[in-house]
Amino acid sequence: MNGVDKLTESYYDVLAPYYKYLYPDWESGMKWQAEALDGVIREYFGETAQAILDVACGIGTQSIGLAKLGYRVTASDISGGEIEQARMESSRRGVAVEFQVADMKRAWDVHQRQFDVVIACDNSMPHLQSEEEILQALEQFYRCTRPGGGCIVTVRDYARLEREANRKKIYPRLVHSSAEGQVVMFDVWSFGDVDHYEITTYLVEDAGGANVRARAFRGAAYFCVEIPLLERLLREAGFREVSTLRECYFQPLLVAVK
Repeated sequence: MNGVDKLTESYYDVLAPYYKYLYPDWESGMKWQAEALDGVIREYFGETAQAILDVACGIGTQSIGLAKLGYRVTASDISGGEIEQARMESSRRGVAVEFQVADMKRAWDVHQRQFDVVIACDNSMPHLQSEEEILQALEQFYRCTRPGGGCIVTVRDYARLEREANRKKIYPRLVHSSAEGQVVMFDVWSFGDVDHYEITTYLVEDAGGANVRARAFRGAAYFCVEIPLLERLLREAGFREVSTLRECYFQPLLVAVK
């Protein structure tokens, strides 16, 4: 594991217990995303597609939702902290998901079997820092996909994002009510060049007095891979048909057929 991977792993390890704060309502978000993904899976891979590999599962947002719809889900993530949280969330809901710590760049090396659909959602692919790393991962996804199956990737549309080298920008997240008052989240993005940035996520717990409790989660690195490049890399990995859907999910969704 390289240094950037270790920083990203550490970021999600410490964020895992607070990850739900990234959503207005995590339960509703989990249900909505699963239903949206289910529609894409049925349209592109048919009613018989049942075995799913989630290679960037986080705390289980997509994998638990899909398991609740009846899919057989295997899920992995580079963050052991998030896998631990995902196991707890899955157990609380009484759904069976096979969770494992694994780098998506080694998906086939770790899982060693084929699935109907491989998914990598919620802008997880840009954690890979170059075209070469992304292609390496996509080739592993391809090996994990049965003939006639495919891959689903969702990403931020970086072509529509203002980017400037050596600049920091603040991005608000959400404000949640808590038993003590409120929880405020926001990010600071630090660009090195126009194609790479790191984020620090701040969580502020405000009980209403003069002082607040603040936490900083540091180190998540991103490569601003634009959609045409990702489409090309999916084809280079071996997928024969690649489509980008912009209306069915909260991010652009790329679906690739083997």
